[in-house]
Amino acid sequence: MIDIAYAMAPPAGGGGGGAGGFASFVPLILMFVIFYFLLIRPQQKKAKQHREMINSLKKGDRIMTNGGLYGRIVGLDADTLSIEVADKVRVKVNRGHIGALLQDAPAKQPAKNDKNSDDLKSK
Repeated sequence: MIDIAYAMAPPAGGGGGGAGGFASFVPLILMFVIFYFLLIRPQQKKAKQHREMINSLKKGDRIMTNGGLYGRIVGLDADTLSIEVADKVRVKVNRGHIGALLQDAPAKQPAKNDKNSDDLKSK
């Protein structure tokens, strides 16, 4: 019976359990660091860019809403925008639902060696 009691006793070193306790938290800390750099930080950066874009909106800007409406800003309020989606068709949209600020694209000019432009010249 006494032999069993000695078998269950802690090791003779005494304080060996402290290093093992911290070592068990290292994988958890490492996972948190990986999640921060792969998920949390990029999400915060994207949200900051979206806030800056919304705060810089002005009349005449062309935008796209999260719902897919394209329009031009004709009126601004504190938390809403009036956008014109067609002639004399205006819609009020919450600022938070603006998806993107669009750049006005220049008119496309046919290339000199474009096949369609050669066909037009020959006719």
